[in-house]
Amino acid sequence: MAHLRKGWPLQSIFAAVIVVTTLLLSTVLITRAYLDQRELLLEAAESSSRQLASRLDSVNLSLLAPVENSLKILVHDTLLQADTLDERLQRLPLLVQVLESNPVTSAVYTGYPDRDFVLLREIQAGIATKRLNAPPGAAWMVQSIDHQPEGSVERLWLFYSKDLALLESREVPDYLFDPTSRPWFQQAQNKDAPRLTPPYVFFTTREVGVTLSHESPSTGAVVGIDASVQEISHQLRDLQTDTAHEMVVVDRFGTVVAWPQLDQMLIAEGQQIRLASLGELGVPALEKLMSVSRPDGKMVRFDERGETWFGLRQPLLTLQGESLQLLVTVPEHDLLAGINDRRVNYVYWALSVTLLALLLGTWVAYRMTRPLGHLSQWVAELARFDFSREGIKRTGIREVNELNRVLGGMANAIRHFKAISYTLAREQALDRMLPAVAEHLKASVGAEQSMIYLLDPDRNELKLASARTQEWKTALPASIQCESTDPKLIQAQLEAALPKGKEHWLVTALEGRESLPSGFMVLGMGNGNGKVRQTLVSFVNELSGSAATAIETRRLIEAQKRLLDAIVRLLADAIDAKSPHTSGHCERVPELAQMVLDAACNSREGEFAGFSMSDDQRYEFYLAAWLHDCGKITTPEYVLDKGTKLETLYDRIHEIRTRFEVLWRDAEIRYLKGLLEQGDGAVLRERLIADQERLQADFALVAKLNQGTESVSDEDVKALEQIAGYTWLRHFDKRQGVSDKELERMPPERDNLPVTEPLLADRPEHRVPWNGRRPPVEPHDPNNEWGFDMALPEYQENHGELYNLTQRYGTLTPEERFSINNHIVQTIRMLTSLPFPRHLQRVPEIAGNHHERVDGEGYPRRLNAGELSVPERIMALADVFEALTAADRPYKKAKTLSESLRILAFMARDGHLDPAVFKLFLDSEAYLAYAHRYLTPEQIDPVDKRQLWQLVRSG
Repeated sequence: MAHLRKGWPLQSIFAAVIVVTTLLLSTVLITRAYLDQRELLLEAAESSSRQLASRLDSVNLSLLAPVENSLKILVHDTLLQADTLDERLQRLPLLVQVLESNPVTSAVYTGYPDRDFVLLREIQAGIATKRLNAPPGAAWMVQSIDHQPEGSVERLWLFYSKDLALLESREVPDYLFDPTSRPWFQQAQNKDAPRLTPPYVFFTTREVGVTLSHESPSTGAVVGIDASVQEISHQLRDLQTDTAHEMVVVDRFGTVVAWPQLDQMLIAEGQQIRLASLGELGVPALEKLMSVSRPDGKMVRFDERGETWFGLRQPLLTLQGESLQLLVTVPEHDLLAGINDRRVNYVYWALSVTLLALLLGTWVAYRMTRPLGHLSQWVAELARFDFSREGIKRTGIREVNELNRVLGGMANAIRHFKAISYTLAREQALDRMLPAVAEHLKASVGAEQSMIYLLDPDRNELKLASARTQEWKTALPASIQCESTDPKLIQAQLEAALPKGKEHWLVTALEGRESLPSGFMVLGMGNGNGKVRQTLVSFVNELSGSAATAIETRRLIEAQKRLLDAIVRLLADAIDAKSPHTSGHCERVPELAQMVLDAACNSREGEFAGFSMSDDQRYEFYLAAWLHDCGKITTPEYVLDKGTKLETLYDRIHEIRTRFEVLWRDAEIRYLKGLLEQGDGAVLRERLIADQERLQADFALVAKLNQGTESVSDEDVKALEQIAGYTWLRHFDKRQGVSDKELERMPPERDNLPVTEPLLADRPEHRVPWNGRRPPVEPHDPNNEWGFDMALPEYQENHGELYNLTQRYGTLTPEERFSINNHIVQTIRMLTSLPFPRHLQRVPEIAGNHHERVDGEGYPRRLNAGELSVPERIMALADVFEALTAADRPYKKAKTLSESLRILAFMARDGHLDPAVFKLFLDSEAYLAYAHRYLTPEQIDPVDKRQLWQLVRSG
């Protein structure tokens, strides 16, 4: 029922009737024309085949008639009465004349009743070379068999030049030939007219031909002439215009007499050559035609191997009683190809006429229904939320024009409302979102002006955020200090501040989830009537909720971003504040890294020619740079600030110095006791001075090694071991007053006090085990889910005095160096535990990979260059350069600009840093901008960039 109520378009009804009528008429006419042309084409094919047969008959007559005339002359020549070879050779000129006057003749010969035989043949180059072995220059050949009176037989081959000069006479004993046994001889006997043999293959020339022979009535000798019928095959080949047509001439037994492909007619059987049969040609259609048709020249239709064929058998003129037939066959699709093409053309013409009739017949209906159709389609598109189409042009129908105007207004409003929704949902920045919303709102309601005021709740102030009419930007107040916190009073104050009175303006509060509105939307409406204004108020109020929510969301996102930035900076500042000797590192590295990153984005050549980063990626890099050392919050402060080898929470050099003081006083006590025992005072005094000088020298060595500014030699180690052999007496229990954990590491006292102890020692309590707190950094650790690949020391800490003092370089032990390197492990673990949003997912990677090396020998995961992104490689360089130039490290002095860059060049050459990033660092002179801001004037010295880059390339 719904379909019936909907009905059919008038234009479609007209079109359907015209198309169906035209197509039916065209179908009848095309079918009739096709059948008529098919009959005409078949009749033409039959006629063409008859003409071909007639032409072949003419060819046969033209070929054999001259030969027959020559034969009738020769039968009366003296050649047939000659008894000797000499007499026969005298007639050579006549025989040459016969061969030259008939192009189809290949040989002329005479057979005698006494079995003598003489033959003249024109020598062709191929035959002479392959079969006859004729001498050079030979043009004619005589084959002779001459029976001598005494009973011998002379068999000769005579070769003559073109002018009949004898070139060679060759005896051929094996040339056994009896002319009286040949068919041409026997057929001519007792006949008063020439006789023609059936076609056969000439043995010598391999040509297909016939032999005409005639008996002399007086001597009984028979003269014969071989005539080739291959001209018929040539005619077939010339007449075969299409490879799909198959034509052949056969005799009554199906033996092939003529075929366009001459080489396929001959079948070799050992030394014999014969004519092929029809089945041996490999054309099943011809063989099928021979069995299904009659030699009456009528076209027949048959199927062969899934294909339809047309063919006919046309008889040829009888050659002296030998009946020949012409077989012609062609595939149906090839024979009827022309009319099939014409049928397609007829269809095209019929469709063209149908289309023309359709156009002409529906023109009136089209003119009447087109506007309604367009409006209907427009409404359908609007229902599918497609607002890209415009309305129709003005027509002569008033109702249609009015409907077009109403729909246009509705589509415009919906289109702009859709754009407003899209902007509110997608645009992140308020400074771009608010102008777009104001512009679309202005266009959707037909306002003259539109603007948005945002409310700053902290200052209780309205600020103009967007004005979409240029002339009003100077007339509107840029800000309004609110006198109250009541939204209604604030709105009233805004309306009062607007020019031309409030009746011209439509002001709507942007009320969202918060108690105070986000701002106010202001529309300049002109002098519209009250009903229209009330409708707009309802529409704008509905829109204001979405706008207010979007504004609140943007403000919340910006506030969260500011909070995140503040927390990140707070964490970085806390890390720097934890160690006063590294303060500013977490602030300087991000700024330096940002300089190099900007240079990479601005580069137009080399590896960074196509490098760029979006705003989200830049912010991701910014956070990663600030957080790159957040794991240092877990590193003990005394390790970060360790300035000497014995320093922990305090410098234990003071403890060792106290032991030296004890040994000093022990030396004095020994001296005083010696005096009391009335020893030699001078000797004792000299010994005391020597002991004290030795103690001073030994402590000086310990103090020097404790500073760690020089490498420790083997001699220093031996001297330190000797000093460690000094002993002193301990009178107090060292287990008293210590923590429980240290007490667990101490062995029990084995001797009664006082106890003799070495001056320097590595005691068990100095070695702090991991006790189940081994960090998961080893590759085989099942808890290592981050892919760390680091060597873990045996102990967590080792405070052994000899162990620390004998460290070859610097002040750190392997345990302390791991503790420092472990900060990057903790950085990755801390950052990967945070729920970063999708656009910040790579913060842990960028922050945690700045100690990796491009040669894969870095830590904590031994990543290589292919696994490190450009931002990660930039972070690595920035971290090293800041550390080299920093003046706040307790364990080193700040290096100059040239020294720092030279070290970076070596590191780039040796696979520590990326050479491409280092070259970018040099070319952009980011190092110089950083130096002017953070380095002392004494550190900024000249830099030879070319020499530095040559140093990198030398590796």
